[in-house]
Amino acid sequence: MSTSDNDTIIVYSTNWCPDCKRAKRFLGELRIPYINVDIEQDLAAMAYVEKVNHGMRSIPTIVFPDGDILVEPSNAALAKKLGLHTQAKRSFYDAVVIGGGPAGLTAALYMAREGIETLVIEKAGMGGQAGITNVLDNFPGFDEGIGGAEFAERLTRQARRFDAEILQAQEVINLVKNGPYWCAITASGQEYAAKAVLLTTGAQYRRLNVPGEEELLGLNIHFCAICDGAFYKGKKVLVVGGGNSGFEEGLFLTKFASQVDIVEFLPEVKASRFLQEQVARRENMTVTVNHAVKAFKGKNRLEAVVVEDRVSGEVKEWQYDGIFVFIGLTPNSYLAQGLAKMNEWGFVITDKTLMASAPGLFVAGDAREGSTKQAAAAAGEGATAALMIREYLKEVG
Repeated sequence: MSTSDNDTIIVYSTNWCPDCKRAKRFLGELRIPYINVDIEQDLAAMAYVEKVNHGMRSIPTIVFPDGDILVEPSNAALAKKLGLHTQAKRSFYDAVVIGGGPAGLTAALYMAREGIETLVIEKAGMGGQAGITNVLDNFPGFDEGIGGAEFAERLTRQARRFDAEILQAQEVINLVKNGPYWCAITASGQEYAAKAVLLTTGAQYRRLNVPGEEELLGLNIHFCAICDGAFYKGKKVLVVGGGNSGFEEGLFLTKFASQVDIVEFLPEVKASRFLQEQVARRENMTVTVNHAVKAFKGKNRLEAVVVEDRVSGEVKEWQYDGIFVFIGLTPNSYLAQGLAKMNEWGFVITDKTLMASAPGLFVAGDAREGSTKQAAAAAGEGATAALMIREYLKEVG
């Protein structure tokens, strides 16, 4: 086995290996394409892994297009190899933005353009949820739509054009108020202080929390069609969730899967009429309503999906190769816990300036109470937050 004729990263792994899951999740979150090879299903691949590891079956073994090989690498080692900017130039800024989605990047470019020294810290791929969306066709200015990845790249370049500094693969694990300053502490131990902090940490896909889900996460249960759809070429997949996200991702999955079905818990789907019409025209898509997913069977692979007909009470077992879950979002507001007021669902409450109850702490986008969970609205909130932070900085000096 060799990568001399391949320009894609190859990950040699197994389904049961936790480190393999972590490394693949890291690459997926950063939207870095790779080929996964299960060495238990490929004897030649197993022999190759043993060869490069002197007889050991060490996994993950990750081979890069330039011939470099990383064995059981940490996320930090992967970030270094990928050339990601993971440490800031300074330890103090006028403003620190935590989160690199549409809200955070828009705020950063607005502030940097005004001469406000701005640092953006993002733990995964730039663009947030928008960056992993197949196509944004309702963002103003893109009359024919734009791919999520391209949108994220453009917005990142625009922020950097105005000298906003951007860190990737760095997770802020704690936020501390120290007198008039805020301090963001990363998992790597770095500390970055600022006069103002903007949380644009967004939200994450909600889980079903049913038996068998945890064991199959990353194996046959996924939350990102763009990241994992290609693994299901010619196979049968089930999308859980009948909202816009479920229908959009389901349509995207038809590029790979031979059959894509959607199941909705409620009696009616919530997807837009336009999306419902698109799905109805697909011969290889079906929609089932009023059914609850109760459990998943299988350890190292999905064997069955247990569902209940909410009208008749009948319990059934469906056979699918993969599951994609899109049942709503939970705010990533943990950094604000104990610092700012939140509503009962964990969204941060802000005033009209988008400042939370703690002075100098601003929130924009999906983690904020009252946000509309739309990319265009998040960008607008980012611009508003930037202007409000500018005025706040004038007051505090």
